[in-house]
Amino acid sequence: MLPVKIRGLHWKPVVILAGLCLGLGHQGEVRAQATVLSAGRGEGTRAGAEQVMAGVTLRWCPPGKFTMGSPPGEPGRRADEAQVEVTLTRGFWLGQFEVTQRQWRRFRPLAREADVAGRGDEFPVYWVSYLDAEEFCRWLTRQARAAGELPAGWEFALPTEAQWEYACRAGTTTAFAFGAELTPRHANFGRPYRGEPRGYPKGSAEPVGRYPANAWGLHDMHGNEFEWCRDWYHARLPGGTDPDLSDRQGEPNRDGSFSRVRRGGAWTDSSEFCRSALRLRYEPDRSSDHIGFRVALVQAAARRAE
Repeated sequence: MLPVKIRGLHWKPVVILAGLCLGLGHQGEVRAQATVLSAGRGEGTRAGAEQVMAGVTLRWCPPGKFTMGSPPGEPGRRADEAQVEVTLTRGFWLGQFEVTQRQWRRFRPLAREADVAGRGDEFPVYWVSYLDAEEFCRWLTRQARAAGELPAGWEFALPTEAQWEYACRAGTTTAFAFGAELTPRHANFGRPYRGEPRGYPKGSAEPVGRYPANAWGLHDMHGNEFEWCRDWYHARLPGGTDPDLSDRQGEPNRDGSFSRVRRGGAWTDSSEFCRSALRLRYEPDRSSDHIGFRVALVQAAARRAE
């Protein structure tokens, strides 16, 4: 079969190679090169491959296996991080950046409180609930289909917990994608709320992409804003093949409500809350100045079959 190019990507059937080949980028960040199976239109040909769709820059996350959660000796480890083995049989695209305020304004106006943690086109959007983020994904799917950009059988959605952690780790097994420690060189975290001097950036989020990307080209997976995941919160991590708990409620909160999962930590948090395995709950109808999201592009038919 002859290779073809679609929207700037090189598409052809190839053979899966085990593992990742890591190298250093021009700014010293770790980059990954991996050959993955491309079974048809819509899939990337290597980890971190890039495409732009509906105004969103996406990075390819190939099928693979990984250990989800944290080992017993990891500093800051919580009881709900017991490790499980996960296999993702289908690759997916994930937003290179958190959804920005510029992108959100195409969908609806910013919340009144949008000044509290930074305002500007390239700042991440916040004060958005899980329900808001889901509606944005449906809207983005409609936009991409209307423009003829979206391959058949694909849709925008929030990532599952397993997809999010897999992409955050990008082949690593340490507490952070950059190693055992997180420093201010790597991420926006540990800032005092509206600290001195008052205003941003000393006490706020920062524009997306100011910090190094992980090995698959994804920025701000640690810090800046917590990110919504699709799954309901469960006290035990989902393991196995293509885990997706988006339709199965977990343990109720004290008031009888149920929560979705947020990941990645935020500008307000210490580094332990920015670890790859850290997971917290939050009610889906609530919003906050430290919670945003990024979109995933997934195979729609496969998602419904899970």
